[in-house]
Order: sequence, then C-alpha cells, then structure tokens
Amino acid sequence: MTRDQDSYEAFLRERRETIFGMISEAARRAGRDASEVEAIAVSKTVDANAVLLAIRAGWARFGENRPQELGRKLGALAGAPEAAGTCFDMIGNLQKNKINQVIGRVRLIHSISSEHLAEAVSTRCEARGIVADVLLEANVSGEASKSGFSPDDLRERAEAIVALRGISVRGLMTMAPAHDADAARRTFSGLRELADDLRARTGCALETLSCGMSDDFGIAVEEGSTLVRLGRCVFDPGYNLD
Repeated sequence: MTRDQDSYEAFLRERRETIFGMISEAARRAGRDASEVEAIAVSKTVDANAVLLAIRAGWARFGENRPQELGRKLGALAGAPEAAGTCFDMIGNLQKNKINQVIGRVRLIHSISSEHLAEAVSTRCEARGIVADVLLEANVSGEASKSGFSPDDLRERAEAIVALRGISVRGLMTMAPAHDADAARRTFSGLRELADDLRARTGCALETLSCGMSDDFGIAVEEGSTLVRLGRCVFDPGYNLD
C-alpha cells in the first residue's frame, strides 16, 4: 500500500466512526436503538481500489446505481481476500434491458419504481429459479423530477406486486428534496406512515425503509429509516459533516 492509500484508508476509517456516531446520536434522539439502522457506502463515484480501501476501513455493504459499474466492481474485487463477505445493492434506476445484469448479483434492489418493472424483474427471476429481494420506490415528496410510485398508486397496486413470485418485497425506498430539512422530514415521516398503511393492506413486514443520504441521514434516522445510503460523506475528504 502506498502512503497516499494508507492516508486515505485512515480517513475512511475515521469518517466511518464519525458517521456511525452520528447515526447513534440520531437514534438516541428518536428513542431508537442504533442497531436498527444499517448504512451502506454508495460507491458509484469511486473506483474499485477506493472500495477495497473502504472494506479495509470497515465497510462491508455498498451501493451502485449502474449495472455496468456494478459488474466492473464485482469483477475487480473477485480475487481480493478482504472482499469476502462484501455485498452490493442496486440503488439506481433499473432499465428492463439491464435486469439480467443485476439479478442474482446484488443483495437488494432499491428501485422498483413501477408495476411493469416489478413484473419484469419477477419474470426474469422465475426463469432463473431465484427470488430477488426488492424495495418499492415511493415518490413521497411528489417532485416531478423523481421516479417511483405515488403513495396512492402504491396503495392501489401493492397487493398485486407482493403476490409476484419472483420477487420478495422487503420494504420501501424514497428520496427527499435536496437542501430542505423540513421537506426531508416530511418526506421521511410520510414514507414511515405509508409503510404502516401498506403493512395493514398486504400483511408484509416491510421491515426496510431506505431513506436518508449524506445531507439528511440524521433526519431520516429520527423519522424511522432502517437503511441510509451514504456516498459523499463516506468517500469525499472535502465533504463537511458538521
């Protein structure tokens, strides 16, 4: 390992400790146990070497938003002893023609944004004799720029989706408006309330609420997130966590 790599690994380790301390404090404020919250390191902007250093620094779960980059990272890490037990989630928009590049290779797909996509993933998984764990993406904020089901559409279609045999719906995912703490809190609390409603309608546990990123993960934890997706605050030494 070069001196620069050693320095970056030390930064990643220290930053990870800071992040988990912040998660613990946010959980304490909400009367939650920090063990209820998982953090994944979103590695979409860094190379495989940075991921390897992050693994050495203690990270074991990563998120990618492009199937091609997922494949490159998995290939690059395949021979590394340190990467044993490491897993990736698919967090970005998933096109139907890229489904086969993702299923069977990731722990969780966060971005099932339509019934048609859910059906397509299910069909491909059934053909291969596997079941994919997925989250349903909800556009809680109502922003036109964001993909996902509207809450009303999800209430209407959830029972049909959870009945699909090739997928297992583990929970919900959303994204909040950027740079607006109040809107983020409304979005995350809205996701929690939507999950409560869908549990009653479907009987599914929906144990995973994937919400909260670098700028707002503390608020997300306070509002019930069980999985935060962190990129810049993990990998960028210039990112200010204060």
